[in-house]
Amino acid sequence: MKRLILFLALAVAGRAVACTNLIVSKGASSDGSTFITYAADSHTRYGQLRYCAAADHQAGEMLKLFNYGSLRHQIDIPQPAHTYQVVGFINEHQLAIGETTWGGISPLDKGNATGIDYGNLIYVTLQRARNCREAIRVMHELVSTYGYADGGESFSLADPDEVWIFEITSKGNYEKGAVWVARRVPDGYICGHANQARITTFPQEPAKWNKKQRQVAISSRHIDYIDNKDIEVVYSDDVVSFAKKHNLYSGPDENFSFADTYNPLTFSGLRACEARVYAMFNRVADGMKKYEAFAMGDATAERLPLWVRPNRKLSVQDCMSLMRDHFEGTPMDMTQDVGAGPFHCPYRWRPMDFTVDGQKYIHERAISTQQTGFSFVAQCRKWLPSKLGGVIWFGVDDTYSTVYCPVYCGTTQVPVCFEEGNGSMSQYSETAAFWLFNRVSNFCYLRYDSMIVDVQQVQRELESNFVSLERRHAERWANEDNEARLVGALNRFSNDRAEEMMRRWHELDQLLLMKYIDGNIKHVRNGRIETTETGVVRFPQQPPYPEWFLRQIVTEHGDVIRER
Repeated sequence: MKRLILFLALAVAGRAVACTNLIVSKGASSDGSTFITYAADSHTRYGQLRYCAAADHQAGEMLKLFNYGSLRHQIDIPQPAHTYQVVGFINEHQLAIGETTWGGISPLDKGNATGIDYGNLIYVTLQRARNCREAIRVMHELVSTYGYADGGESFSLADPDEVWIFEITSKGNYEKGAVWVARRVPDGYICGHANQARITTFPQEPAKWNKKQRQVAISSRHIDYIDNKDIEVVYSDDVVSFAKKHNLYSGPDENFSFADTYNPLTFSGLRACEARVYAMFNRVADGMKKYEAFAMGDATAERLPLWVRPNRKLSVQDCMSLMRDHFEGTPMDMTQDVGAGPFHCPYRWRPMDFTVDGQKYIHERAISTQQTGFSFVAQCRKWLPSKLGGVIWFGVDDTYSTVYCPVYCGTTQVPVCFEEGNGSMSQYSETAAFWLFNRVSNFCYLRYDSMIVDVQQVQRELESNFVSLERRHAERWANEDNEARLVGALNRFSNDRAEEMMRRWHELDQLLLMKYIDGNIKHVRNGRIETTETGVVRFPQQPPYPEWFLRQIVTEHGDVIRER
């Protein structure tokens, strides 16, 4: 019990307020998997993989929940008879949950005075639900019974059969609980969200059937019917009436838009949030150019759809790639403007907005960003035993330079480099992946366009090998009927891959330091610094600054440095 309390307290410490999720249905994946991705972007969020064992509980046993920010005791709730094992954001039944925060309108953005916050809502649900539909029921029951002490959130839900987007906001101090809507992503489609509510209008009762989209909707008063596979939209009874009661919406029920009512679009909501969803869609779906103006801040332009059909089936490596984006190939490309400096570094230090001569400007907010604590790709596979079928491909720090390491949902021994308590944002640890990967990425920011090539070479080598090894490992153990042997194999595989990753990244860290110190670029052959026959290091390359940068120096400082 003590370990569970600590797990939940640490899990919600340091709210992630700027995250990105991709949702992939099994019909849109290359092997029939479902996927969700999640990047937890926070300047105070530490990258670790939290573990909670399955447990049986006595009648009357209570679970202490702690507020995500203050870590002060918030509420106690009864434990069910049994809770499931959770590794990070996936449980032993291959239910995975991700999120992005959007806050919403005042006074709803502060949540109920007491209740469950979004972090605990995720982890408690993972311990109590086996699939997406059960998760929706559990989330509804939790916020209805105990209140919702948080603002607007979008959740991604995945199990081996389905993927859903679930959006919720509190009722503030008006009433206990929350208003919400959940939609199943149609098979063959992908969805996404990035700190902006995305569900607009949706099918409602009593019409039930939307003939064009063929989706059956139920309200929470009929939530007992949620297991009916025809049901693809579920919403709280009062999602519309609450808005009308408090003068948030006044139109016909059938025209009600959840996003426009509870999280109206602003320039920031478009350019810093919807733009990230656009970036993902743009890379894998046709016809996305027409939404570019909307993504860049024009609320009158054609609106980005909630989901799109990709032009190809997506693999786990495609999902990893989609989490690595700086708006390359669009007008927002962060590698090309003067802010990228002479070495095309696609990162901008905060704050994101600034004013020059009375005019306001912004730095872009891309999917890949320097302040990511951790990210993952959760993979769920129906054709494999649950403990083997669910994989959380876990990485720390910036998605562009991380390595996604496979950790099975049936693992009972989290790799040391990801282990809870191995370092923190205020405590350095030599064995923590978070600090090692930050050492490498932050060094790369100094001469990005050259150094990132070395990083990506090792990244591709490791991830390609991991994907290949994992596929063979799953085939080998798919028919194992001895659970102890299976769990042992899962532990060994996940831990071996993590150790390999750490060993290789330590080597990369050392090589980068030797190769790039003092602005030089030493010659490297077969992973080693080249020397002459007598052991002297070959004279390094010293590539000049680009001409545009030199011209800028001359424009601003030429009178001082001109030869005379």
